[in-house]
Amino acid sequence: MPRPTKGRTGPRQPMKKTTAKPALTTISAQIDAGFGNSLYIRGDGPGLSWEKGIAMNCVADDKWVVTLSDATTTVTFKLLLHDVTWCDGNDYVVAPGETIAIVPSFDGSEGAAGTIPPF
Repeated sequence: MPRPTKGRTGPRQPMKKTTAKPALTTISAQIDAGFGNSLYIRGDGPGLSWEKGIAMNCVADDKWVVTLSDATTTVTFKLLLHDVTWCDGNDYVVAPGETIAIVPSFDGSEGAAGTIPPF
């Protein structure tokens, strides 16, 4: 006697192959850039280059954010005021799918960075 198939009818369907979508990589900067100033990001990562920056989104008086949707490798970056003046210190690095919060400096100090664990 054949074994019952518990709710399955007809032939077994092949499993669909799914490819993991790259996770969102979020970079936020806490800095009051001053009225009329803008913050840009340059680097190695999806949509980034070292030659020309992309504008970050100002979401509060002292918070700027950019989200990269296609990062599959480490993102290396620096921030600039008006895409002209580089922030102080070394390049920042964030793993794909991570969120990093930085406090950039443009006055000769080093600033700070920290990775925020995923929720």
